Amino acid sequence: MKMEELNYYYNKFKYGEDIFHKLMHWRVRDILLVSTFYDAFIFEQDGRLSEQIFGEYRQLNLSTAPRITSVPTGSEALKKIKTHSYDLVITMMRIGEIGPFELAARIKEQKPDLKVLLLLNVASDYVIWEQHAADRHFIDDVFLWNGDTKLFLAMVKSVEDSMNAEYDTTHGLVRVILLVEDSVHYYSMFLPSLYSIIMSQTQKLIDEEVSDINKHLRMRVRPKVLLAHDFDSAVELYDKYKEYILCVISDVRFKVNDALDAKAGIKLIEHILSKSPDLPIILQSSEDENEVIAKEIGVHFLNKNSKHLFKNLREYMVYSLGFGNFIFRNPDGEVIDEAANIAEFENKILKIPEESLEFHSKFNHFSNWLIVHGEIQIAKKIRPMKIEDFETRDDLRQFLYQIFRSVRVEKNKGKIINFDAVSLSELNQIIRLTEGSLGGKGRGLAFLNALLCAMDYEKKYENTSISLPSTAIIGTEEFDQFIENNSILEKIPSMSDNEIDQLFLSGNLSEMLISRLMIYLETITYPIAVRSSSLLEDSQAQPLAGVYRTFMLPNNHPDIKVRLKQLTDAIKLVFASVYLKDARNFMESLNYTAEEEKMAVIIQETVGCLNGESYYYPHISGVAQSYNFYPVSNLHQSDGIANIALGLGIHVVEGKTSLRFCPRYPQSDILSEEEQVRNSQKDFYAIDLGKTDFDLVAGETITLAKLGIKEAEKHGTLQHLASVWDYENGRLSDNLQDSGLKVLTFSRILKYNYFPLAKILEDLLEIGEIALGIPVEIEFAVNLDQQNCYTNKPTFYILQIRPLSVNTEAYRINAVTLDKNMLLMYTEHGMGNGEISGIQDLIYLDPERFDKTQTLNMQAEIEQFNSKMAAEGKYYILIGPGRWGSRDRFLGIPVRWSQINHAKVILETGLKDFMVESSQGTHFFHNLVAMNVGYFSIPYGSETDFVDFKWLKQQQETERGQYFVHLSFDHPLIVMMDGKTGLAVIYK
Repeated sequence: MKMEELNYYYNKFKYGEDIFHKLMHWRVRDILLVSTFYDAFIFEQDGRLSEQIFGEYRQLNLSTAPRITSVPTGSEALKKIKTHSYDLVITMMRIGEIGPFELAARIKEQKPDLKVLLLLNVASDYVIWEQHAADRHFIDDVFLWNGDTKLFLAMVKSVEDSMNAEYDTTHGLVRVILLVEDSVHYYSMFLPSLYSIIMSQTQKLIDEEVSDINKHLRMRVRPKVLLAHDFDSAVELYDKYKEYILCVISDVRFKVNDALDAKAGIKLIEHILSKSPDLPIILQSSEDENEVIAKEIGVHFLNKNSKHLFKNLREYMVYSLGFGNFIFRNPDGEVIDEAANIAEFENKILKIPEESLEFHSKFNHFSNWLIVHGEIQIAKKIRPMKIEDFETRDDLRQFLYQIFRSVRVEKNKGKIINFDAVSLSELNQIIRLTEGSLGGKGRGLAFLNALLCAMDYEKKYENTSISLPSTAIIGTEEFDQFIENNSILEKIPSMSDNEIDQLFLSGNLSEMLISRLMIYLETITYPIAVRSSSLLEDSQAQPLAGVYRTFMLPNNHPDIKVRLKQLTDAIKLVFASVYLKDARNFMESLNYTAEEEKMAVIIQETVGCLNGESYYYPHISGVAQSYNFYPVSNLHQSDGIANIALGLGIHVVEGKTSLRFCPRYPQSDILSEEEQVRNSQKDFYAIDLGKTDFDLVAGETITLAKLGIKEAEKHGTLQHLASVWDYENGRLSDNLQDSGLKVLTFSRILKYNYFPLAKILEDLLEIGEIALGIPVEIEFAVNLDQQNCYTNKPTFYILQIRPLSVNTEAYRINAVTLDKNMLLMYTEHGMGNGEISGIQDLIYLDPERFDKTQTLNMQAEIEQFNSKMAAEGKYYILIGPGRWGSRDRFLGIPVRWSQINHAKVILETGLKDFMVESSQGTHFFHNLVAMNVGYFSIPYGSETDFVDFKWLKQQQETERGQYFVHLSFDHPLIVMMDGKTGLAVIYK
């Protein structure tokens, strides 16, 4: 698939979407977005321009559809600029050969007044911004993407405010808020919240108005926000708008005359107070001592590090600053019923009397109503039809019903739609239960689903269905309300994890959500998964895969109130996971605080079939990556890799034994037949439908059953998945009638193409990588055709897609010139790219102390070592046997990432009788990749790879535990990683 083809399908999807905006004197009506397709989708679909916060986009038809044109490269952008008129250009950093700075300069040559904003993907890109001092003046401002889709609208509003301020202040006496801040990270987080507060207050005033004229006026006179980054520009804006300034919000440290001044904010405030002594001013700082100064000069102080920052800001600003329904009638005109929308119409057309049906059909009432509501295509289908065209009135009724339903389903396919009970069980769409962002998982899922639906992708495969499970999402707004309404932040600082869980369980969700969940459960009776989807989760810059909770609910208790409590408990515990110890530690290692995180929740149909009396599971679950970090034989890294298993996907993502194959070459075995037998899956997970009463605090696996492969054989689910080991001939047989050990090889799937799994994965990985502009990872499940499945044909379900950070540019190691006598470690099985320096600490597990029955004790000990290193602000190299991060304690030490998060390099060593291959499908592995941690493997008995344990044991020990040894060196250990070849070395 080529990028041009994908661009066609994306535009096919995009131009059907309504993205609202408010009419003003100068508005951003045409935006040119220079970015990957994935980034464009996030801004336009997930955020929907964040109209859930900005009520102005809904009032009095002050909305039109803004046109956003997306192009993937700078060269395409320049072509568009020549032939089209735009109000704003937003560009990302990585846009092809013509970078953002050259693009901005060439745009300004053609159209000097066209605003250009730079949106950074990751904080480290700010260094590139700083390095372009000579030509960055062509860019009007720079922002940092932080996962919150409200930022996009804040950027647009900031441009609009700067363009409208002069006219609106002088003609409408509009007030101005002056924000002075030079930190891209901070104002990219702060500005959306500031606009949210302003808009929510404006909305309250609008709601109080009864005059249409006043409603228009209220919306037009909302305060403008003007942003300055240094002293001189702040003074210039103040002097220009001082008669209209409502408030000044200033940082302390920023530039004065191009030089950083630690007291610049104080100087600015003193300057302003000398001319406007009564002007409300807020001083912001992360340094506590500045609070004293703020009091001395009589201004309000906000601590940037406060967990209650935005609550305090809101309080300050509040207290210190002030078309119709279809009416069903009988021939006499008597009202029988009414429908507010197509979904209600669809339901009620089946119930109205025949005389009403005839009456409205005769006078074309149905088609007239639809035309008024913008449903032109449906009206065109109905209007030519006459009553006489149908043999019976019931045929007419069914015709109308099917027309309405098919159009509604097609209209919503691939879309994110607001809560609609009629659509809850439909495939290939996402229901919003509450407003707010979809979060990381939700964004990726919605994007790929939208694209595949636009492509009619499943038509490519005969007798195979490809779909998204029925999905509903609780937006982040519910999380915000829950935290505030239940006073969570005031109570949790000193609480244990268990106490935090109990606090959240005792809290109250919104009445609207509870009501919608009850309607949901009245419709949905199959098992469901309750998954986390935080803002930072599964993103490229902030890896949080597997950090938060997922609960699998049987959803089969006879009492719906019990089912509701189980569901709400799961939601609350997913919320709580943001504040648990492991998550907090993880966030701190990324230099984030819990307040910066927001949680959406995905409620999704669990893919599976009922097997036996009470076990529910899919035939296949797995994870596939478009980039293979450890290619073997003739495979290449770009060929990709997949890990699959029988049963629920927890088996794969937690690092248990699974089958690895290359989607491009599925008939090529990665392991020999003997190794396949030895390393084959021995057990699997299923939802135990017999568990109707349970306490979710006990853990995410409380509703699951761990079953042996023989149970699956009894269920008949091994028919297309297993082979038989022929002991006498030492080979695998695909005839299940043969006697012998059943081995999960999935041969009928991979080698005989009973189900086109490999081809589907190959296509999806390619589409995903092109669309996201980076290698991707996909989680999926498969139900094969079976009588007790809910589907009527084999179905591939997309569960998740996330970016996979891969950097293979520039850094190369010449193996020929290496002096191996100088090396502590040499491996051709390395993952990572570049050089890691400055590490002077190493912790290794003494091979003589390793006992695979004691890995839980080893887990506790390495956590203690890691905590000490964290307390000292140090990072280290970690060496140990087996598979790190596996939840199977017999495959390696079952650490969680938070327990070794100060390891910058992890080296897995093989031992005799303990040879475990590295896993590529786990959440643990995903976090290593995204954080660019060096991840190396030394296979036991390798003729090339080695680690010099003899030298290590000769070094002076800093500390020795029962299993681990800590070494400190007076010089840094240099780590070099060739991301292209997988070669990695550590110098002594």
